[in-house]
Amino acid sequence: MTESVTVADLVKNARLDVYYGKEYLEERTISTADISRPGLELTGFFNYYPVKRIQLLGITEISYSKGMSHEELLDVMQQMCQPQTPAFVVSTQLDPPEELLEAAKEQHIPVLGSKLTTSRVLSNMTNYLDDKLAERKSLHGVLVDVYGLGILITGDSGIGKSETALELVKRGHRLIADDRVEVYQQDEQTLMGTAPAILRHLLEIRGIGIIDVMTLFGAGAVRSQTKVALIIHLANYTKEAKFDRLGNGTQNVHIFDVDVPKITIPVRTGRNLAIIIEAAAMNFRAQSMGYDATETFDRNLNNLIKVNSKNDEKHKEEQEHLEEKNKDLIDGRDKDSDKK
Repeated sequence: MTESVTVADLVKNARLDVYYGKEYLEERTISTADISRPGLELTGFFNYYPVKRIQLLGITEISYSKGMSHEELLDVMQQMCQPQTPAFVVSTQLDPPEELLEAAKEQHIPVLGSKLTTSRVLSNMTNYLDDKLAERKSLHGVLVDVYGLGILITGDSGIGKSETALELVKRGHRLIADDRVEVYQQDEQTLMGTAPAILRHLLEIRGIGIIDVMTLFGAGAVRSQTKVALIIHLANYTKEAKFDRLGNGTQNVHIFDVDVPKITIPVRTGRNLAIIIEAAAMNFRAQSMGYDATETFDRNLNNLIKVNSKNDEKHKEEQEHLEEKNKDLIDGRDKDSDKK
């Protein structure tokens, strides 16, 4: 988990302009992804003032400040400019108040700006800070992008995860992380995965060593991060083990607050795992779009049972009719015998 990011990183990634304090960008750090809109503070209410948050001023705040006297606004701004405050951001290409610049200079707090609307710049900063400051967990496995689907390949050491990833890269798919995968929760339904900085673009193949996938296969063979949509667990095949054969045995793995679907693939000599994982990715995408081959099989099977049941019923009726006809014929012969 990254404990903080610098204001310089925020300026670069959120594409902000610097009105004041360029020399202080590297030393100012941000430790929370929450952004403050200091509307109540402009009225003098400081009972709860989140000093560690980025302070965002939009059209509403700037318009209100124009109706305040110089002394009132300077006093408010001096109270807002605390040593822990990372920076001020003014949206919509508005000019920052002179009182804000004066108070910020006293505490060496950067004042930033953006051409974007308040809601847009708020969204950009929040998304970036959420990604950087989110709690992270390290998982053992290989993360690959197959047909745009993030697949986390897990299994015991030596089972062939990295070799399978190499085959997938050769088939046109992309590597995100090998051996260690850092995952974090982006929102209530999204789990993101990336590689630790020291392992980025690298793949370990037993017998060869470390290879740089980007150098050997080009920039199109790697990605920096992706959504973890599916977990594929590789397990050694044994006669005693039971594996799903119909596609209705998908499990879920709970990571942070997100449930990620998981399927288990048996590994044995002669199986092409790369092709199987490609098929699993395409089948998972088809299921996400509403098509389920297992449901189609069940429906076809039920229809076949109904047809066979009707045929059996028809055959039963024909048999009963034939037996009844034979009985009538026999009864007729018996009556003719009695008359003679």
